Amino acid sequence: MKKYIIKPIASPDKKLNIDYKSELNDEQYRVVTEGDGPCLVLAGAGSGKTRTLVYRVAYLLENGIKPERILLMTFTNKASKEMLSRVELILKNKPQGLWGGTFHHIGNRLLRMYGKKININPSFNILDEEDAKGLIKSCLHSLDISRDKYFPKADLIKKIISLSANLNQPIHKIIEERFSYLADEHIPIMTAIAAAYQERKNQSQSLDFDDLLYKWNELLVASPEIKEKLAQKFQYILVDEYQDTNFIQGELIKNLSGESNNILAVGDDSQSIYSFRGATVKNILNFPKHFPQAKIFKLETNYRSTPEILQLANASIKNNPNQFEKKLKTQKPSSVKPALVTPYDNYQQAEFICQRIMELQQEEGINLNEMAVLFRAHSQSLELEMELNKRNIPYVMRGGLRFFEQAHIKDVLAYLRILNNYLDEISWTRLLHLQPGIGESNAKRIWQIISSCGDLKQVQKTDFTKIIGGRAATGWYQLNEIFEKLLVIDPGQVSELILQILKSGYLNHLIANYENGEERAEDLKQLMNFASSYKSLDEFLSDAALSEGFKSERIAGQKNGPEEALTLSTVHQAKGLEWKVVFVVGLTEGQFPHAKVYEFPDQLAEERRLFYVASTRAKDQLYLTAPMIGGRGDILSRASQFIQELPGDVYERWQTEEDITYEAEDGGEFSDEEGDKKSILDIYLKNRKLDL
Repeated sequence: MKKYIIKPIASPDKKLNIDYKSELNDEQYRVVTEGDGPCLVLAGAGSGKTRTLVYRVAYLLENGIKPERILLMTFTNKASKEMLSRVELILKNKPQGLWGGTFHHIGNRLLRMYGKKININPSFNILDEEDAKGLIKSCLHSLDISRDKYFPKADLIKKIISLSANLNQPIHKIIEERFSYLADEHIPIMTAIAAAYQERKNQSQSLDFDDLLYKWNELLVASPEIKEKLAQKFQYILVDEYQDTNFIQGELIKNLSGESNNILAVGDDSQSIYSFRGATVKNILNFPKHFPQAKIFKLETNYRSTPEILQLANASIKNNPNQFEKKLKTQKPSSVKPALVTPYDNYQQAEFICQRIMELQQEEGINLNEMAVLFRAHSQSLELEMELNKRNIPYVMRGGLRFFEQAHIKDVLAYLRILNNYLDEISWTRLLHLQPGIGESNAKRIWQIISSCGDLKQVQKTDFTKIIGGRAATGWYQLNEIFEKLLVIDPGQVSELILQILKSGYLNHLIANYENGEERAEDLKQLMNFASSYKSLDEFLSDAALSEGFKSERIAGQKNGPEEALTLSTVHQAKGLEWKVVFVVGLTEGQFPHAKVYEFPDQLAEERRLFYVASTRAKDQLYLTAPMIGGRGDILSRASQFIQELPGDVYERWQTEEDITYEAEDGGEFSDEEGDKKSILDIYLKNRKLDL
């Protein structure tokens, strides 16, 4: 069949309404006006990638490309709406018919149009996350499979099934590579559950979010005529945040490209930090391989940071192998160098940050909203949150709860509160509901008896079989055994009490119930470290309670939090944001980079990209802190590799009053005393049953 392509009307001297040359810098202008064919746009941090994409869409429309021939794919609905509204704003009219939205949104539309080709009912239902978990729970109950009480719950099973779909890998490989702490005997059971889950979706004519991508790609592979039709329909395809695409999304882009290959992928391999979600940096690194005729553009002009901050960021990221070489530059005036601060420990780190924040606020007039503290893991915020509360500095935790508000922290504190006051009804209720077989009514019966006892030892001796039986009785006696072990420990040894709680099954509970069980275990390790400085359980619980109470007291009546507040955030949650002043904390080996790189060295490159992302959030001032003492006791920490590999002229060393400086033989900032690096989590991974 002969193809006859109708070309848009174009005139060399056509008068465009937008003066693209004056609205864009030279790098952006080239992308906007020369972005035909396969193009990879390497957009450095703060280089105006959204602006470039928006003007590229406007340029296509002004040059006669019909809106319905353009496909703009983003990762969030917010980003999609922002881009489409900005296109409308600069064009001064709304382009009707332009295809814009998330991958999932586009997949939903196309499957309803063409899904019959692969036996998908156009009226299929979409399962949200809660629906999907509910269906998995149903599959668990319907399968006649023997499983122990620590078998993974629906949240974690859903995570594994999702990764299997998005990475196009079998269940067993996902578990072996990403969830190796799960028992080997769980793998065939999980595989059976995944198969039952798929069958139940088919029976109910339902798709989950992952199916919207997987089935869309299956449609393109199974139906060459639909693939060709869509390739003809979408004359220009633009993809945002290409470094965050997973395997299936990468396949979708390749399968959608037609003869013209008008694929414009915008991203930055140096900011690929979401592998835990299934994203693969290989998609962007292999773009020239998948599209041999690809043009590569670089947006290297940064509009955010000072030259000194960019010099440090450039010096760090250049140590990554397998990357597109970029060097961010800026027209902002020269300013202060980033500061490297080496406080004695986490407490002094917190004191320094709080004092410096107050100085910046009072002496330089910088609003708290313009400052942020970034950390690799949530567990690194504990001492800082305590210090902020003591100094009455308002703060917000981005994308999550404050440290002491998290469920797993509250669970462990409930044990300690009962030891301190056995008539704590709220804590008893919390722990009773964690036990298998104990529901609301049994919990009330148990509490009535507890409240009539004279002390916790009498509770231990009381026979509860008269009011409860079966699974509830088993659950109660398992809880009772934990308190038997806790009662023989000196209450002044708060850290040892927490250790015993973890050894008595709570870590197993975390791993089985949460997809981020490892991260929560790290939080509890940090809680142990923090508790080691206390000699009184009462004092420890008082400080914890005060920390919890600060939020409700300070933000009472404020729906959106305080008008002015410091931001605390993990680096992952901070991507895409910026502040005048940024503190990056905990820059020691095993903390940042994360300890996982000792077991998986190939993950070091992504950890360095995390440091790069953290550094480039700062506009004017950047502070890097690396405590010399870490964990329990007086174990010297080793400065992060990301600090040691920096040339000395890209930062200024700040020495706190009590700072102790060591010059290591290898040029590092700290003496490297290895000490005992094993954590509770390490022990758990090596010995699942925790027979310590």
